[in-house]
Amino acid sequence: MQIFLQGKLLGIEPFILGTRGSFAALAGRCLYVSLLMEALPRAMLERLGLAHELLGSCGGGQFLTVLPAESLGEANAFLVEATRKVASFTGSDLRLAWSSTENLGAWSDIRKRLDAGFRKWRGTAAVEPEGLFEPYEEAGDDTYFEGLFLGLPDTAAAVWDANAAGMLRQEGEPHWLATHFAQMPGGWPAGVEELAARARGRKAWGILRGDADQFQARLQKAETVEEYIQLSVFYKQFFLGEVQTLCGQQEFRDKTTVLYTGGDEFAIAGSWDALLQFARAIERVFRRSSEELLKDFPGVEGKTLSMGIAVAPSAETEPVAVYREAGRQLEAAKTAGRDSVAVFGKVLDWKQLSEAAELREIMVRMVDRFHCSPQFLGELGAFYRETDRVLPARSARRLLETQQRPWRLHRRLNRVLDGPERNREFEKARQAVLAAFLTRGQGQLKLKPAGRVALEWARMTEEAE
Repeated sequence: MQIFLQGKLLGIEPFILGTRGSFAALAGRCLYVSLLMEALPRAMLERLGLAHELLGSCGGGQFLTVLPAESLGEANAFLVEATRKVASFTGSDLRLAWSSTENLGAWSDIRKRLDAGFRKWRGTAAVEPEGLFEPYEEAGDDTYFEGLFLGLPDTAAAVWDANAAGMLRQEGEPHWLATHFAQMPGGWPAGVEELAARARGRKAWGILRGDADQFQARLQKAETVEEYIQLSVFYKQFFLGEVQTLCGQQEFRDKTTVLYTGGDEFAIAGSWDALLQFARAIERVFRRSSEELLKDFPGVEGKTLSMGIAVAPSAETEPVAVYREAGRQLEAAKTAGRDSVAVFGKVLDWKQLSEAAELREIMVRMVDRFHCSPQFLGELGAFYRETDRVLPARSARRLLETQQRPWRLHRRLNRVLDGPERNREFEKARQAVLAAFLTRGQGQLKLKPAGRVALEWARMTEEAE
């Protein structure tokens, strides 16, 4: 009798958000989770004397294996020991959960039994022995995780060892992980200060987080275990391979560092300007790949991608705060309708982001080529109600006039842009800027979110170094 055993790592987000201080510690915690879920199921199969080919899928904080029924007891014992070790090492942030069932009936029935096992997992004596969930001492500092990240690429090779630091021992071939990092001249991973220094315009860094929409719904629609594994492998290999490949391209190589890639998600840190371009690039590749490789799977589940970008507001901002904000932005994008990106406080679909990128190019060209004063970007920003708190203070009377008289935008732009020679190309650019901000026929300004994003993008690009 064959047994399906599925394991999940719980508490990943709280564990990463528990970082204290450095960017290396944050990146190291992300790397630790990835390594743990590669090493642990393989170690279980070795303990049972079984081939690694019985590991159907792993990544994204979970794994699925096929076991002979007689090995189930020993597998449970191994996982009990492992979850005790992991929970103790991580201050009880990370824990394992697992469920098993016989390979009987249709895959849809097997999935239901596995899911039911997870729902009653906390009350199952074989899974939750006495004392397993008693409080552990709080985990120590982040020195171990910093060393894990700073030791790349060597630390990408790790096997489970219950007696080693972090239960991982450096040995063998590196796991297939996305481990690209922006390098310093000596080969060390660059810190956030260096990532910020490499940005064009404003010297700032940020974090981009992305997630396939309705991924779990797509997996639940699988009709066979082979289809389930096929889907799991597609998403894992896509994010791992494409994120690593894109980060290695010339425009991103020195500006981006991978934090993690999972079963349906990824996160990278980098210079703020690289993150916006990276988001557009990875979405295009994902759309083409899903259209081709998932064309035989009906429905829209799992075929679109949402992302969130957070830019560090200052050099003193803790990296974990930027990571948390990127997560909030990602949730905003998914809540607003999925297949979109949240950036600069606005949620845009991917077509709108392309429009914002084109408008940003026009604005930058007006400053660089037609010698418009960069002041005109600030003048445009004054027409957004919510921007008065980040732009130079304006009187209440002038702000009200700005908002209620859209023709003032035209008049003020004419005055600000009077400097360059009025040729056809300049007039075309000027009209494109106006069209991006105003909705025709409105008695009151109705400003487009794509224009707002383009404006912030252009302002940060043109900010004095």
